[in-house]
Amino acid sequence: MMELNAAPVTVDDFAPLGLVGFGHFTSMLVENASVRGLEMHLDRLARDCRTVFDAELDPYRVRDAVRHAIRDVTDAVVVRVTIYDPKLTLARPGDPANPQVLISMRAAPAGPQPPLRLQSVVYSRDVPKVKHIGLFGAEHQRALAQRAGYDDVLFTDSDGSISEIATSNIALITEDGQLVWPRAEVLAGTTMRLLNQVRDEDVLTRHITMAGLTDYVGAVATNAATGVRAIASVDDVHWPEHEMVATLRGQYESIQAQRI
Repeated sequence: MMELNAAPVTVDDFAPLGLVGFGHFTSMLVENASVRGLEMHLDRLARDCRTVFDAELDPYRVRDAVRHAIRDVTDAVVVRVTIYDPKLTLARPGDPANPQVLISMRAAPAGPQPPLRLQSVVYSRDVPKVKHIGLFGAEHQRALAQRAGYDDVLFTDSDGSISEIATSNIALITEDGQLVWPRAEVLAGTTMRLLNQVRDEDVLTRHITMAGLTDYVGAVATNAATGVRAIASVDDVHWPEHEMVATLRGQYESIQAQRI
């Protein structure tokens, strides 16, 4: 099911999104018409709209569109809010924009997902701090990793410094039970930010390299659709599932969701 500005989508409405591919989005897990970190998602959309389109986006308009789209939904779903202007062209993406709100949804993952096996690759997303729809590069690297027998891909710089997973953040677990995020140019996800808010400790970031992964006893991936997910390995570095993963998952799931 897809709606554009709370109305059915036509081919003419939708085609420019695929043919021009200029826009941004956020994805959120909706349960009982509520979302953890809803305000963060809305703030992200408004911020990215200024960056991508040099235009303001009314968060109440987005909220109304999501509310309309899920009006008959009873199961948990992942709702994606995509912001784009169907009238912009490849030749003139800098023209004055009138951003539109496209809502799509898919079934939410059932229960905790199995630990991830990651392959490292030297790659960085364009404009990494914006959650834009230009996902070909990241998806291509993910596809290559999956064809090689892994679940997903971990991005690094040429010097081996790690940054993020294709569509998730990564955090490492120290021997004394601290959570450490890479100090790098990444998209700070809503799950990452919410987890840092609820944990009663300082937020730690470090320059983490592939060579330094063996200094840690575990790792997790964070993402709005799946929450907190254990990481089993990166290349040939393997970790058993650390007891802290369950703690982190419980802390995240204890966060009060906001009504849409």
